[in-house]
Amino acid sequence: MAKITIRTERCKGCGLCVTACPKKILILAQDKINPKGHHPAEITDQEQCIGCAFCATMCPDVVITVER
Repeated sequence: MAKITIRTERCKGCGLCVTACPKKILILAQDKINPKGHHPAEITDQEQCIGCAFCATMCPDVVITVER
């Protein structure tokens, strides 16, 4: 099983990772705002992650780490 780590304090909420995820397990948290004033990305179901790293590849700010 893969593990995704998102540095939410640096996320600008662009949503590219959400679009890139083939399992659709990433969302922009509507109930949270980070210090930059954005809704950060978060994973909804870590167990479903297949470790493809599409999310990390698409992230322009390099805030996502995928461990396989």
